[in-house]
Amino acid sequence: MNVSTSITMQPDAEDLENVFAAVEEFAERAEWPMNLVFQVKLILEEMSLNVINYGGVEGDDPIDIKLKTEGDTVTIEIKDVGQPFDPIKDAPDPDLGLPLEQRPIGGLGLYLVRTMVDEMHYKWHDGRNHLTLITRRLA
Repeated sequence: MNVSTSITMQPDAEDLENVFAAVEEFAERAEWPMNLVFQVKLILEEMSLNVINYGGVEGDDPIDIKLKTEGDTVTIEIKDVGQPFDPIKDAPDPDLGLPLEQRPIGGLGLYLVRTMVDEMHYKWHDGRNHLTLITRRLA
């Protein structure tokens, strides 16, 4: 089934509940399995919180999200007007070999997202971050 939806999120963590509700509604239409719904919601939570907490978005600067299902492929597109940040090149992998008390705070959310997607693409275009995440549907 090929379907898509767009979600506009305010740069406020409290708006994640509205995003999750929209994802669940879309997932039902797209006939996603529950584990895929959980995965997409976790990806959107991690990436949106990074934009909100570190991206410098303010006030009414929305975070635009597009979900698209084509066959067994799910594409998540996230666009924001925050500071340019390429999560592929600008974020180092955390040192998972360090004991917990020696690890710096942060970096694990993006690392987790990288492990959950098959492809990650980034570009800065027209004053906006454009992040595209592609994953194959889970059975």
